[in-house]
Amino acid sequence: MRQCLKISGMSLVNKKKYVAELSLLTMTILWGGTFAIIKQGLDYSSPVLFVALRFSLAAILFIPLVITKKGLFTRKNIMAGLFLGTLMFLAYGTQTAGLRFTEASRSAFLTGTVVVMIPLAQYIILKKKPAKGALIGTFFVLAGVLFLSSGGDNIAEFLSTIGADFNIGDFLTLLCALLFTIHVIYLDVYSNKHDYRILVFFQILVSGIVASIFVALFDLINFETARFEFSWDLGFALFYTSVLATILAITLQTRYQKDLTPTKAGIIYSFEPVFAAIFAVFLLNEKITNFGYIGSALIFTGLIISETFDAIANGRKKTEKS
Repeated sequence: MRQCLKISGMSLVNKKKYVAELSLLTMTILWGGTFAIIKQGLDYSSPVLFVALRFSLAAILFIPLVITKKGLFTRKNIMAGLFLGTLMFLAYGTQTAGLRFTEASRSAFLTGTVVVMIPLAQYIILKKKPAKGALIGTFFVLAGVLFLSSGGDNIAEFLSTIGADFNIGDFLTLLCALLFTIHVIYLDVYSNKHDYRILVFFQILVSGIVASIFVALFDLINFETARFEFSWDLGFALFYTSVLATILAITLQTRYQKDLTPTKAGIIYSFEPVFAAIFAVFLLNEKITNFGYIGSALIFTGLIISETFDAIANGRKKTEKS
C-alpha cells in the first residue's frame, strides 16, 4: 500500500512538472511571435506608445478577473506585484533603449546571456545549487543563442566585434538580461507566497502606467514623437500582444514557473529566438541561415540534456528509497 502511494506521489509530481514545462513553452511561443507581429504594427505607431497601449489595454481587460475576488488586494500582495512589475518594465525598457544604439543580433545574444546568469543568481539569492544537467544544458543553450545571433557570419568575428565595440546599447542590453534574471528569481519566490492573479495584474499595470509616463516625457523632450495611425496590422498587433503575449503569457509564467527551478525555466525561455525565427519565416518571408538551424539544434539539445539528467536523478532517488 505504501509503495503504491509512493508511485502515485511521484506520478503526480511528474505530471505537475510536465504541465509547467508545457505552459512555459506555450508562453515562449507566444513571446516568439511578438517580434514579427510588432514589427508590422510599428509601421503605424511609435514604439513607446505601442508598449504603453499594449500593457494599458491588458491591465484594463484583466480588471474583471481580480476585482471580484476577495482578499487579493492585501498590502503584501500589492507590494510583491509592484516589485515584480517594476522589474519587468525596467527589463523591457532597457532592452528597448539598448536597441536604439546596438544591432539586433548583438541585442539577441546579450539578452540570451540570461540563461547563464539565472543559475548563478539562483545560487546567490535562493541558496539553491542548480542541478548538473541544468548547468550542462545551459551552456548548450548559450552556444545555440550565439549561433542564432551571429546569423551566417563568422562567430569569432561576431564575438570580437562585441568585445572591441562595446557601447552604451550593449551595456543597456546586458542590464536588461540582469533585470530579467532577477525578475525570474523573485517570481519564483513570490509566486509561492502570493496569489498569481494579483501578481499578474500589478506586473501589467505598472508596465502600462510607467510606459505611458515615458510616452509623454519622450514627446516633451523630442526624443520620440508619439505617433498612432490605426490599421488592421496595428489592431492585430495590439490584440496579439495585449491578450495573448501579455495576459495569457504572463499568467502562464506567473502561475507555473514556481513548479520548476529558475534554471530550467531559463532554458525553456531560451527557445524564444527559435520561435521568433519561425514566425519571421511565415510572416515576414525571412530565411533561417545554416547557423540558425545549428543554433536551434543546440538549444533543443540543451533542453534534452537537462530533461535526461532530471529523469536519471529521479530514477536514482526512487532506487535509493526502495
